[in-house]
Amino acid sequence: MAHNEIRTAVVLGGTGWVGKRLCAALAEHGMRVVAVARNRTEGLRCDRFASLDLATAPAATTAALLHEESADLVVNATDAANATDGWDRTETELVRANVSLVEQVLQAIRTQPRPVRLVHIGTMHEYAPVAFGTPVGESMPCAPESAYARTKLAGSRAVLDAARTGAVDGMVLRAVNVCGPDPSRASLPGKLMALLAAGTVRLPIADAHRDWLDVRDLARAAVAAAQRPGVTGVVNIGSGRAVPMREFVETFVREAGSPLSVVEDTAGGVHSYGGSWLQADIRKAAEVLDWKPRWSLQESLRDMWAAR
Repeated sequence: MAHNEIRTAVVLGGTGWVGKRLCAALAEHGMRVVAVARNRTEGLRCDRFASLDLATAPAATTAALLHEESADLVVNATDAANATDGWDRTETELVRANVSLVEQVLQAIRTQPRPVRLVHIGTMHEYAPVAFGTPVGESMPCAPESAYARTKLAGSRAVLDAARTGAVDGMVLRAVNVCGPDPSRASLPGKLMALLAAGTVRLPIADAHRDWLDVRDLARAAVAAAQRPGVTGVVNIGSGRAVPMREFVETFVREAGSPLSVVEDTAGGVHSYGGSWLQADIRKAAEVLDWKPRWSLQESLRDMWAAR
């Protein structure tokens, strides 16, 4: 499938924070976009919205949708952590959202009469924690700490196994934490927005370093992956820079035009999943996808506050 042969893109989880940006980015590249989610939200840019609970829908239902829309591309942006109770869900709920759903999608794609490219959005938390200062490359071992990350890893492995056998033309993008316009309320950026709007940024700040990427850059990476049919495997997507969590919070407050005196750290040994250090090695993204981040952290956080 050549670049210009992607006529219809189906975005699973199209109303989420990442999904909405993906829909817009794919539309900007001239593709017909079908957004799939349970409920439609405002500001969604798509040619068609399909209401479907992907976590419970049988593979045959998803297959019928893909066939009806003549899908050339499926981007899986479903993610239990985008829900308001994301990280606090039971393991059973996480398995349904992050593993069973992916297996159903893979089965649906296999039944299509035409080639369908799959881009699956995973997470850098699928890797094992690393020593302080170590960039995380695609060859690093996977041994996630949380139930969320363990189920995300299982979903990613299902895609990679299917691609390895030739059953599906799929790629996994392991993304770092995202920031930028219109954040999920359940995410740290979303919580920071609500706290600052109320006047005081009072929260526990972990003693950890994290890599942050603008959500628009993640969408650009997914488009680049979509346009490379036949290229499979894992590609890490991030800024390539680890930032102390306190610096991240203070940078947001500063870019929003508020004094740092509004920040109150209530941390009492707060645990941060993924260890004390997470920095993506993004050299493969540059080599394979011809991609690099466009928005700086300061620009991303400034735009995030401005878009409220």
